[in-house]
Amino acid sequence: MTTSPVRLRIDGRTFRDAENREVILHGINCAADAKFPATPNQPSHVSDNFFDGDNVSFVNRPFSLQDAATHFSRLRSWGYNTIRYVFTWEAIEHAGPGKYDEEWIDHTIAILRRAKEYGFYIFMDPHQDVWSRFSGGSGAPLWTIYACGLDPEYFAVTEAALVQNTYPDPSTFPKMIWATNYTRMACQVMFTLFFGGRDFAPKAVIDGKNIQDYLQDHYIGACEHLAKRINQAGDLWHDPIVGWESLNEPNRGLISFQDITVIPSEQKLQKGTSPTAWQAILTGSGRACEIATWDFGGMGPYKSGTALIDPEGKTAWLSPDYDDTKYGWKRDPGWQLGECLWAKHGVWDPATDTCLKKDYFAKDPKNGATITYEYFTNNYWLPHYRKYSKMVKSVFPDSLMFFQPPVLEIPPSIKGTEDDDPNIIFSPHFYDGITLLTKKWNRVWNIDVFGVLRGKYLTPAFAIKIGETAIRNCFASQLRAIREEGTQYTGLHPCIFTEIGIPYDMDDKYAYRTGNYSSQIAALDANHFALEASAANGFTLWTYVVTNSHYWGDQWNGEDLSIFSLDDKPVPAGAFSPADSRASLDMESPSFSRAHSTDTLSVTPSNLRKTITAERMSSSRTEGDVRGLRAAEAFIRPTPIAVRGDISSYGFDLKNCTFKLALVAPSSTTEGAPTLCYLPEFHFPYGQTNVEVSGGKWTISSEESNGAIQQILRWWHAEGDQTITVKGVIRKAGSAIGTDEDEGYLQQCQKQNCAVM
Repeated sequence: MTTSPVRLRIDGRTFRDAENREVILHGINCAADAKFPATPNQPSHVSDNFFDGDNVSFVNRPFSLQDAATHFSRLRSWGYNTIRYVFTWEAIEHAGPGKYDEEWIDHTIAILRRAKEYGFYIFMDPHQDVWSRFSGGSGAPLWTIYACGLDPEYFAVTEAALVQNTYPDPSTFPKMIWATNYTRMACQVMFTLFFGGRDFAPKAVIDGKNIQDYLQDHYIGACEHLAKRINQAGDLWHDPIVGWESLNEPNRGLISFQDITVIPSEQKLQKGTSPTAWQAILTGSGRACEIATWDFGGMGPYKSGTALIDPEGKTAWLSPDYDDTKYGWKRDPGWQLGECLWAKHGVWDPATDTCLKKDYFAKDPKNGATITYEYFTNNYWLPHYRKYSKMVKSVFPDSLMFFQPPVLEIPPSIKGTEDDDPNIIFSPHFYDGITLLTKKWNRVWNIDVFGVLRGKYLTPAFAIKIGETAIRNCFASQLRAIREEGTQYTGLHPCIFTEIGIPYDMDDKYAYRTGNYSSQIAALDANHFALEASAANGFTLWTYVVTNSHYWGDQWNGEDLSIFSLDDKPVPAGAFSPADSRASLDMESPSFSRAHSTDTLSVTPSNLRKTITAERMSSSRTEGDVRGLRAAEAFIRPTPIAVRGDISSYGFDLKNCTFKLALVAPSSTTEGAPTLCYLPEFHFPYGQTNVEVSGGKWTISSEESNGAIQQILRWWHAEGDQTITVKGVIRKAGSAIGTDEDEGYLQQCQKQNCAVM
C-alpha cells in the first residue's frame, strides 16, 4: 500500500497540518439519504417491496459518480473542509451473512477518489438509528432481525417499532416519533442482544456463537472488509481518509433497567404511545395493553391520555413455521422459534402473563454489580469499541479514531488507562431538542437540557433561559460542558461535534410558502455561535441531502435538516444580488411575532406551551415563487482553516457581520506558513471588507482552491498574542447588496468605523 504523507495529526487537544498549524474541522455529514437503498429507491415513505431487504443496492449513495464533482465543488465553495462519510452496515452486507456488496464498495472507493481532488478531510461513519430501517431507522441489514428471532412484518401491529414505510399514511407520520423506537420492543431487544447477549440471553446461540458475538463479529467483519478494500485501493489513506468513527449513537437496549414495569427516570423523550418495557414485551407477544400517550410541550413531555394497543394475538416473534434455513445459519436446539426470548430466560410467564423478574436487566450477572447507564458504557459499550478499534488499527495503524459513546451520557472512564489512545477524538452529538421536536424556533425561552441531565438544577423550571442572548449563551455553555466532561473522563483529546443541526420545516413549513427563512437563520446561527464559543475543534453539520424536497424533506422519517434542497434557489457564487436574496424581514416570521407577543413576554409554565403550538405558530400566507436561500447566510460563514500557533478564540457575529480570531503564535526565526481563513464573499464582498490586525501583513484573494472558488485571507503575523477582526457588509434579512435598503446599512457600518479598504 502507498499512502500520502500525514495531512492531519493530533497534538494534545488540537489538530495539526503538515506545517504544524492548528486546523479546525469545518465539516458536513454526507449524506442522510445514504441511510436507504438507491435501487430500488426506498426512502422511508415508500412501502413497495419494503421487506425484500436482501435484494437492494446502495450504489449511487450519497450520489452518483457523475454528479460527485458538482456536490464536492459546492460544499468546498461553502467553506467545508471535512466530510463525515455516512454509510451503513446494510449497504455492505444486505444480501445475507458474509455476502458483501463489492459493487457498492467499488462505488464508494470511486467517490472517495473524487473527493480527494477537493482536499477534504474524510472520516468514515458506520451509521445507525434505532438499529435498522426495519425497526424505524437505519443501519443493520434485515437478516439481523431474523437472526434474533423477530418478525419485522408484525412490528407495526404490535408497536414493537413505528416504521414510516408501513404507516397507513406515510405523509401523516408523526413528527420525530421515530426516535421513540429506542424505547420500543424491537430496538430494545436488538441492542440488548448486541451489547449484552452473553449475559442476558445465554440461550440465544446461533452457528455455535452467542447472538452477541454473532452480531458483533458480522458488523465488525463488514467494516473490516470495507477498510481492507479501501486499503488495497492504495491511494486513499491520509488523503482523503484520516480516520474512522465508532458506531453512531449506540444504545443500551434494556441493559441497566432497574424495573421493567416502570418508565426509567432518565427516559426524557416520550411522545405518542409510551409503553413500559414490560408493556412492550406483552404487546410484542400479542397481548392487549392500555398504554399511556404523551406529547411534547413547553416544559417537555407530558401525559396526554391513554390508548389501547391490541395486536389481537399477532406476535413480533418469528413463528415456528418460519424457514430458518434461508440464510444458512444453524440455531441452537435450545433456542426454538415461536416464543419470546425473555420468557425463555424466565423474565415472565406467558401462561399467566406475569412478570417474574422485573429487575432482570438491573445487575451484571457476572459480578452482581448494579448496572447504571454509566456502568453500561464502561462495561458493555467499551469492550465493543475496543474490538472495533483493534480492527481499524489492524488495517490502518495510525488511524484517527472518532470516539462516540452513547449520546449525552457520561463518557467512559478511560483517562490514564490503556484505552487513552492519543489518536482518539471525543465525538459527541448535540441538538437543540426543543427546536428539533417542536420544529419551531422560540426566541423567548429554551432549556439547559444538559444541565438538567447532569443534575445542575433542583427542578427543570430553573433551567429555563429567557431571551435570545441567554438562549445562545446557554447553547454555548452546554457544548462547552460536554467538551469539558469528555476531557474529564477520556483525557486530553480533540472534541468534534459530529452531529448538530436544525430542522428547516419549522412553523408548519412557513418558509417554504413565503421564502422567509429568518427562523432557520436565527436557529442555525445560534448553533454555530455555540460551536465557535465552545472551543471545540470543529464539527460536522447534519446534513447535506441531494434529494431533499420541501414535501418529503430528507426523505427519511419526516426529518428535514439538509442545508441543500432541490426546491430552494441555488446559493449564488460571490455576494448577494437583489434577485438572490429572498428572505423576509425577521419580525414577519411566526416564530418572531408569536414569541414576542404580549402574552408571552412574561414567561410562566402555563404559557410556555402556548408559544409552540401549531395554531399560534402557523401562517396562512401564500405567495408565488418564494424559493429562498435556505438560511445560507448562517451556514456559509468565515472560519479558520490553518492557524500558525494556537487558537485562543474565534467566532462570527452574523448580526454585525464581523469575524474575529485570536491566537498565540510560537516564536520562530523564519516567517513560516501564514494563518489561513476562509472568508466567504457572501458576507465579505470585494471592496466592502475591512480588516484590522494586531500586527503583520495580510491579503485577501479569490482563487480556485481544491476544485472550488474560495475567498481566502492569508495573514503573516509575529509571535505571541495576535488578533484579527474582519468586518463585512451589514444588511437586514431580505435586503441585498446594491439595494437602497442595503445602502443604508452600509452607511451605518461606515459610521461605526467599518470603512471599506
